[in-house]
This record gives sequence, C-alpha cells and structure tokens, in this order.
Amino acid sequence: MLASQRRSVILDLVEETGAVKVSELVERLGVSDMTIRRDIERLSSDGLLERVHGGALALGGAHSSEEPGFSAKSLLQLSQKQAIAEAAATRVMPGSAIGISAGTTTYELARAVKDVPQLTVVTNSVPVAQLLHESGAPGQTVVLTGGVRTPSDALVGPVAVAALRSLHVDLLFLGAHGVDAMTGLTTPNLVESETNRALVASARHTCVLADSSKWGTVGLSTFADLSEVDLFITDNGLPERARAALSDAVGSLEIVEV
Repeated sequence: MLASQRRSVILDLVEETGAVKVSELVERLGVSDMTIRRDIERLSSDGLLERVHGGALALGGAHSSEEPGFSAKSLLQLSQKQAIAEAAATRVMPGSAIGISAGTTTYELARAVKDVPQLTVVTNSVPVAQLLHESGAPGQTVVLTGGVRTPSDALVGPVAVAALRSLHVDLLFLGAHGVDAMTGLTTPNLVESETNRALVASARHTCVLADSSKWGTVGLSTFADLSEVDLFITDNGLPERARAALSDAVGSLEIVEV
C-alpha cells in the first residue's frame, strides 16, 4: 500500500470513529509503529487531524452540548490522567465501598485499584465495570447501575438515579467534562448530569479527578458546585490563578507532578 493510500485509510478511520490508536493502526495496516507515527504527523501538519499521545483525533473542538466518545477522550492527556489516578488510589482502603463515575480519568483509577482486596465499587461506567469484572482482586464486588448508555459509555437516566438513591459509598471518585470557578463541574449531557448528582448524593466524601486541560471548559449542565468537593486532584499544568480559585473553593487541592 502506498503512503498516500495508507494516510487516506487513517483519515477515514479517524473521521468515522473520532479517534484512532497507533497500536490499532499498526495491526490493521501491517506497518511499523514509526511509519504510522510519521503518517499521523504528516496528516496533522496538513491540518487534517489532531495528533495526540498514542494516536490521533478528528478535528473540531467540543461545544458545550457535544459529548466526545470514550475512545476519543481516552487518548487525551493520558500521562496526566494516570498520575492523577495513582494519587487518588492511595485513598482507597481494603474493605471500603467507593463510587467511580464514568470517564477516562476515573477508568485509570479503576486500573489503579483493581488489586485492592474486598473492595465494593458502585459505578455507572460500563468500561470500569468490565475492567474490574475481568481483572479485579478476589473478593471485590462491582455494582453496575442500570440505565441508558451514552457515547462516553456512562449508564444514565431514571433507572440509574433510582439505583443510586438506595446506595451509599464512603468515597466517590468523580470525573468532569469541564471545571470552572463560576459554573463548577459540568457535562454536555443533561441526563448524565442528573445521574452525577445522584452519585454525589450517595457519597460521604467526593473526590474529583480532572486534568488541567478541563479548567475553563464549560459544558451545558452543572452537576456539582466546587464547594461540594472534598478533594480535587489535578496535574501541575494547572495555571496559578486556577490553583488559587480551586484552593479557595474546594475542601483540599492536590497537585501531582507529571
């Protein structure tokens, strides 16, 4: 296959799915990792896609009512998400009951706590539930809410909310599409916003996991004020003004080095 044909295939896949991983393209096209990376770099320089760590994304910024898919979001700020998740995982004790909301950073948290014994996890995330079901430590219990599945692989809606009203967790780990000093934690999905509120109501303490790129992003619907957050964990890319605003608003702010 010629380079031009290969790049056309890559571009078609990105436009169709919103994101592709280098590893997937290597397997599909039968060429080396470096060849794929050069193709992505060329397509990026031509303004046809966005190059990110580990793959590529379709062009076009998200608007307040747009919700990217799980695969697309999982490629963004991966090292920051993993560092945040590792820091958050130190708060999880064997035998405790925790909540994990849907999202790619919270998915990394699930990876980080999968070996914690006798853990009970309540989640509305299909990927989190699948991960813990397949590779969680013996004695772990996973409670997956019902509901309607969103593009970000969250289960939302009246069924999910009804399930969460009868459940109680020690600590909730919560992701967000956007974080802003005025609007708080937001999401583009109105129904997911309602489900996130139910998650917050089910928890004794709430810990938000959000990389620094989320700051200043405002989604369509607010699901929690910053004052409701007991602990906010982010990375050192967060600007000083944002750090000051968060420090004043949340119970505790933790900055991880990446």
